[in-house]
Amino acid sequence: MTLEGNAIATDLQLLIDILPERIRHALQVVDIEDLIEIVMDLGRLPEARFSEGKLLELGNQQVTLDEIHHVVKHMGYFTSDNRAGIPRTLHRISAMRNRQGDIVGLTCRVGKLVTGTVDPIKDIIQSGKSVLLLGRPGVGKTSRLREIAMLLAGEGQKRVVIVDTSNEIAGDGDIPHPAVGRARRMQVPDRDRQKETMIEAVQNHTPEVIIVDEIGTEDEAMAARTIAERGVILVATAHGHTLENLVKNPMLSDLAGGIQTVTLGDEEAKRRASQKTIQERAKKPTFDICIEIRDRHTLAVYPDVAEAVDHLLRGWTLFPEIRKIDSETGATKVLKTDFEVMPGHIMEPEPGSFNAGTFTEHPRDLAALPVGQEEYRVFVYGVSKSYLDRILERLNLHHVRITKNVYDANAVIAIKANARPGSKILKLAQDYEVPVFYAKTNTMPQIQRALREALDAEAGAFAGQIAQTPFEDEVEMALREAQEAIDTALAEKLAVELAPRRSYIRRMQHELVEKHQLTSVSIGDEPNRRLKVLPPKNRD
Repeated sequence: MTLEGNAIATDLQLLIDILPERIRHALQVVDIEDLIEIVMDLGRLPEARFSEGKLLELGNQQVTLDEIHHVVKHMGYFTSDNRAGIPRTLHRISAMRNRQGDIVGLTCRVGKLVTGTVDPIKDIIQSGKSVLLLGRPGVGKTSRLREIAMLLAGEGQKRVVIVDTSNEIAGDGDIPHPAVGRARRMQVPDRDRQKETMIEAVQNHTPEVIIVDEIGTEDEAMAARTIAERGVILVATAHGHTLENLVKNPMLSDLAGGIQTVTLGDEEAKRRASQKTIQERAKKPTFDICIEIRDRHTLAVYPDVAEAVDHLLRGWTLFPEIRKIDSETGATKVLKTDFEVMPGHIMEPEPGSFNAGTFTEHPRDLAALPVGQEEYRVFVYGVSKSYLDRILERLNLHHVRITKNVYDANAVIAIKANARPGSKILKLAQDYEVPVFYAKTNTMPQIQRALREALDAEAGAFAGQIAQTPFEDEVEMALREAQEAIDTALAEKLAVELAPRRSYIRRMQHELVEKHQLTSVSIGDEPNRRLKVLPPKNRD
């Protein structure tokens, strides 16, 4: 069976038909093309939610228990995970219950059939290797699994079995939705029994390919390994946004080979230029290939999961293959660098600067964004982490994040001396089509100026938020004053006192003095505390 024209449509009317009459009438005067879900909570106004965060209240009457029971009566039963559906559709209805187990809220999510999602990775899916899809909720993991099932069972002529835990892939009811083609579907009676169903699929139905949505427990990870060891191709999704998240997850790290602690001998530790106790991959990964779905138009492909995990555990920078999908034409552009990753030569910035390739997460990466604000990612090279943190904090640029991956960045900010023509960082930025902005020196004014240029270049999205400030002028003035004091101390062998400054500006002055191998001390009390630069001889 093929998807031609409107042979398979989103049966939205079937979902609307089970709603209370007044809600159906309210939807008749609304453009429901971008409808995502309808929410019915007891004692509150019903809501229709659309893409891009749009929300619309449906009428001015609160939802009653009778209306909730009306919806429940017209659909299938709820499983242990409080999900139900409408037979032979992709719609999903999820229930909220009170302490007594009664349903007091419903989320009626529109199941949309999306086609063309597998085209950018068709070569990978047909390679005969096990593939793991990662990404945050809502980026289209399940839609891709659905198309992968149809591709492999149809064009690929393989025996495909779908382990459908919540009927997310093939829809509700005993008959699978036509969107999965010739693939067979095993329903899981209870979420806790997914692992048994996975093993049963291998033992009883001789599949060549097994497709699983949401591997989320250690037992399910072990079941996945059992399937892979039997020579069956596995295509699955798992909890975790990135490969790095997966490696850090103690329950699921086995999918990527697991982690073990190893103690090296003195000679081996010296050869590796590492500590004696290190973390290494424990075994062969369950999956050969990992695909991070960054958004609906960007995929990061790791063609060798074992190699990628080894690099992560060593703190090296990863260089995945990036596939970008043109939203208008649907064409896929592959961005792939031929940069050789060698131990000890992984984009090493100057001492003391932030190495964006380390395995440690940056605290700002974990901060929550204000609602509705777009994230802007910056890859820094040779730039002082503490300086950049201060700039972002002082200017309230909470939407600006530091990323550890060049391919994931909106911009690269680099110290000009470290990013000369032909350097590794410039080659990477060119390969991944990321603009580079330069700071002449590793100082706050220069870093702030480069950041301002990067943000202003983003089509004016953040223009004006980082305009020239009195603080920037004050910093330049303070550093210029410190430099003049240094010259005087060296030439005339005299101690020189500077004007009172704030603590973090004094710290910058201290650092400048130390670079000239002189000594400085802070004297006086706030708000008149200031620096005194001492001469190289006869110091006070």
